[in-house]
Amino acid sequence: MTNKLNLPDTASVVETGPDGRMFAPSAARNIEAIAAVLAEHAPQSGAALEIASGTGEHIAHLAPQHPGLSWQPSDPDAARRRSIDAHGQDIANLRPAIDLDAATPGWSAEHRGLDLILLVNLLHLIPEAAAKTLIAEAALALAPGGRFVLYGPFLRDGETTSDGDARFNASLIAQDPTIGYKDDWDVIDWLQHNWLELVQVIEMPANNLCFVARKP
Repeated sequence: MTNKLNLPDTASVVETGPDGRMFAPSAARNIEAIAAVLAEHAPQSGAALEIASGTGEHIAHLAPQHPGLSWQPSDPDAARRRSIDAHGQDIANLRPAIDLDAATPGWSAEHRGLDLILLVNLLHLIPEAAAKTLIAEAALALAPGGRFVLYGPFLRDGETTSDGDARFNASLIAQDPTIGYKDDWDVIDWLQHNWLELVQVIEMPANNLCFVARKP
């Protein structure tokens, strides 16, 4: 889904266990905040897809909290899929990870009728065109009434909100000028352009945002 980036330490995997499980510091920091959003906005039952599940720590934590949902993790990287499966091996409502590049047009055709789509910490790592494609395909994949929960760092009216965010965003753009933080108003426009209703924009810890949208 993305080119391989030399990301700052705060965004990188720091440990891989003997069973293939990976551990990322960002997952440990934000997992409870994301869980609180899903506790309020996730449906009670149905099919849930996590796009770019990464290490698998998020979905392995969230799936047991929502036993009525059948969770499908995904990632285009084989090593990360192994990590996801290792983290989730004993979780009954967590399916094996699939190879999915959600920035590719057309993927929604094989993943229709979803009641929840979760996306964490990806949009700043892909180009704007890829972000628009991802949101358009997610909108097509959702069932009526389905929720799209999108978390990460974003610009506010074109500006970063801290020195740390400014440095991180600049480091991303230095590696690839097509990536970097997306603007909050642009994301809202992209959601609404694809006929998704904005339910809430939530301020999250460490200057992150969480967008919750619903398919009518």
